[in-house]
Amino acid sequence: MTDGTTWLAAPQSIIFGGYRVVLARGLSPQELANRLAETVSYDAEHIVVEVGAHTGESLLELMDDTYGDSFDGIGLRLGSAGDWAYAVAYGGWQGEFGPLTPVSRGGAHVCLLEYEEENGKPVPPQFAYFHDGRLLSACNLHLDASWGCQGVEGDPATAAPLQELLTAAGLPDPERDDREVHRTALGIVERYFGLSLPQGPIVRGSLPAVLVEPAWSTAGLPGSRREM
Repeated sequence: MTDGTTWLAAPQSIIFGGYRVVLARGLSPQELANRLAETVSYDAEHIVVEVGAHTGESLLELMDDTYGDSFDGIGLRLGSAGDWAYAVAYGGWQGEFGPLTPVSRGGAHVCLLEYEEENGKPVPPQFAYFHDGRLLSACNLHLDASWGCQGVEGDPATAAPLQELLTAAGLPDPERDDREVHRTALGIVERYFGLSLPQGPIVRGSLPAVLVEPAWSTAGLPGSRREM
């Protein structure tokens, strides 16, 4: 069963502090994880290390045991729904991944859904869509000018129809509750791009998990392997 994406707008929908979900069509979950590791914004090459199947809670416990604090590492739980592979981030992912443009190379379709709920600035929820090495649309899901540009940016052929749908839904609307705006915008993005994201397996189930690690530091990690 797939449940769309609007459930992400619920408080603490995945883990405390927000969410980062990357969906990809044209890649397997394993390929998606490997490409995401390549974008991690450090000087060292990063790779994924398989650590078996985990719930979100058990992955965070493993990361606490491995790093001393789960926020000192990055974990991903992986799955697929319909045509979409997905990777859900755990730990200290905030600001650690680079642009997703190269993840979409070779004809892949890649969507980013991200919300740093505990960021004190504050940062609104974000959406971006990439295809074949190009950014085709991006916006903050409050559709206001509080963070970056107002409205949808990107290639007009993709961005303009999305903007029209959001405008038709009455967004931006400064009088509406932010969480309701978040949910409404997620629903429009979901329908426009045909996104599938299963709530049950992600929130309550066990999924294959990896840690994202510098290539030189993986020897002592559980299940250490250079690539999937």
